[in-house]
Amino acid sequence: MAVSGERPVGIDEHLERVRAEYARVEASEAYDDARAGEALLVDIRYAALRERDGVIPGALVVERNELEWRLDPQGSHRLPEATDHDLRVVVICNEGYASSLAAASLHQLGLHRATDLVGGFQAWKAAGLPVTR
Repeated sequence: MAVSGERPVGIDEHLERVRAEYARVEASEAYDDARAGEALLVDIRYAALRERDGVIPGALVVERNELEWRLDPQGSHRLPEATDHDLRVVVICNEGYASSLAAASLHQLGLHRATDLVGGFQAWKAAGLPVTR
């Protein structure tokens, strides 16, 4: 929300500001971290995209509108994977835009190691990383 007298911020500028607050990861880094058990991949794409393009094996599917409730370690609706605030979460959307905003939201909940995948699922797929239909 703009403070009185400030100009409104457009989405491109907002996204730039959000992304400046944490280090985003490339597909190969996310893959390596997940394989090593050092990161939880969280796919926030809606069902139609998952059905069309497939899913990342081992990724936790959490629809965007449920993300904060499911990953907040203090939340009453948290998933078992939401172990603590030190959890490294890599949020994945289709192309890497919505995931940036989602990662910023997780930071506000204290998940200080949350990040997102540059280029989203499409970058993962283009890198030739595993996808299950």
